[in-house]
Amino acid sequence: MKNTLTPSRFRLAVQAGFTLFCLHAGYRFVGFVAWVSGRSETFTSKPGAVEGFLPISALMGFRHLLITGRWDPVHPAGLAIFISILVMAFLFRKAFCGYICPVGFLSGLLERAGRRMHLALIPPKWIDLPLTGVKYLLLGGFCFAVFSMDPRSLEAFLTGPYNMTADARMLQFFLAPSTLSLTVIGLLAAISLVVRNFWCRYLCPYGALLGIISLLGPTSVKRDAASCVDCGKCTRRCPSGIKVQEKSVVRSPECIGCGECVGACPVDGCLSFSVYGKKRIPWLAVGAGATATLLLAWLWAKATGHWDSALPEAMLKRFYSMF
Repeated sequence: MKNTLTPSRFRLAVQAGFTLFCLHAGYRFVGFVAWVSGRSETFTSKPGAVEGFLPISALMGFRHLLITGRWDPVHPAGLAIFISILVMAFLFRKAFCGYICPVGFLSGLLERAGRRMHLALIPPKWIDLPLTGVKYLLLGGFCFAVFSMDPRSLEAFLTGPYNMTADARMLQFFLAPSTLSLTVIGLLAAISLVVRNFWCRYLCPYGALLGIISLLGPTSVKRDAASCVDCGKCTRRCPSGIKVQEKSVVRSPECIGCGECVGACPVDGCLSFSVYGKKRIPWLAVGAGATATLLLAWLWAKATGHWDSALPEAMLKRFYSMF
């Protein structure tokens, strides 16, 4: 009997599960904001998962942790999620982008729709390479801004009213986007039908950071040149447009560990994930490992008091009511 669990189906299932979880966390967060701002008398606890949507705040909290040894008291869950994603990138390539990120999920759906329309192209190298560099320039700009702040300014921002209500501001963006925001989102969606994973490939600084970290990690896709029939199916199926059939080991910072190339290969054992190019591991290990990394980070953070904010209720109500 033919195995129906393919890398593509497994990835879609994991992505859909995390996206539904994010929607549920967002729904609970709406209730929390209504309570903490005084618009509702029904108490709703804050779901820490929403802090995963504050990567800049988490980056600042990470630097604050490095120079002071103190955990961010305002968005502690955001810092725990951020560190777990860095670990995930080292161990399992950009599996966060390939399996967990809801933006990556939507981008992947647009890519699939573009393929059905015979679009979803990768531009020529002379266009592709300069555009790919944009996300690294954005990453460099964010890192320079954060790491050039002195400790006092950094702590003042982290504990200030703007950062404290940053999650509520993000919620407002989703619930009441401006005309300009909707226009930009619509334009990005339209371009993503034509250019494969346009946002993730060219504009996402978070993905750029994870790609750099993944270059140092042990996991990669290995190709057995002796058994390869050079059919090109792996390259055509790769959502990142990597020329898998031309490489013995795929260590590109664009690899999201999705396993699509492994699933597309018609030769058993020709393509596989490996550790340091030697020990083979099942393709399921990447997505399952990424999920386990996030789950373990949550368990650790909950057990050690690094998930829920310990700020006084009166302080929270005062700042959120000002928003």
